Amino acid sequence: MGTAGRMVRIAAAALALSAAAAPSRAQEAAPPIVVGSVPNDSGGAAFYAQELGLFKRAGLNVKLQAGNNPGSMAAAVVGGSMTIGTLTIPGIALARDRGIPLVLIAPGSMYSSAAPTSGVIVLKNSSIKKAADLNGKTIATRDLSNLSYYGANAWIEKNGGDYKSVKWVEVTDTQTVPALLAGRIDAASVSEPALDDAVRGTDARMLGAVYDAIGDKFLISGAFTTEAFARAHPDVVRTFQRVIIDAQLWANQHHAESAKILEKYAGVPVSRDATRVTYAARLRAADIEPVLTTLKRFGVVKPSLRAADLIAPGLSTP
Repeated sequence: MGTAGRMVRIAAAALALSAAAAPSRAQEAAPPIVVGSVPNDSGGAAFYAQELGLFKRAGLNVKLQAGNNPGSMAAAVVGGSMTIGTLTIPGIALARDRGIPLVLIAPGSMYSSAAPTSGVIVLKNSSIKKAADLNGKTIATRDLSNLSYYGANAWIEKNGGDYKSVKWVEVTDTQTVPALLAGRIDAASVSEPALDDAVRGTDARMLGAVYDAIGDKFLISGAFTTEAFARAHPDVVRTFQRVIIDAQLWANQHHAESAKILEKYAGVPVSRDATRVTYAARLRAADIEPVLTTLKRFGVVKPSLRAADLIAPGLSTP
């Protein structure tokens, strides 16, 4: 499973190396919080909270880091160099399934089939017209443990293609169109804001809304930390959850303002009328279930893994 397996191995090694240091960290009353997030629409809440001053007002000393590699982010959180990170639900599920004690502490973006925010793109002049045309082709995605990867496989399977025949490579969202033009890849599974930037240009078109194969509505991503940190600092994680939800509720109503912030961190233009993700107001196991169902269908996680297992105790919101 490529990056997914590497993420798990790296995080497991970091966990072992940091075990002896865990007690001293747990005893700290109010440690600085190093927060990492992926600079795309799905991971935007932390950037909005920082720019709006919400963390500071809540008494949280947040040092924000942007990163495109969720695998290294998970390892950093387990190793202690980062306190909180953001991942799509498959990343959390893979970690839990392999005994790595990561837990969700705040919701991220929600998918709605009414406003697709992830999809497979191809060149406008490509001969690829349907899922079966992707058989044997090379498809890019940001990393091989993200929801765009699993969603695309589910979409190919559901629409008559053979996902097992596809060759996957890792390319950052912003580099997918150049990679298509150079002939290095045949298609790419990307998310906003890069998706909108690509299909509004002259070179690419959307082939399919891949998340529709997972469900009509589900949680895409969330903020996570280790079980040890969540247990040692319950007030911190509850405050962090409240700030993130407040930032997300703001972003749902302020697309133009949030677009400016997202542009700053993502490094690509965000059109003021682009399709934007809807952020969750609650952290609920029911919103995670469609993703787990998909992962179980592909044999990625054990059938016994429950959605509730992914959430830190006491942090589910009604």
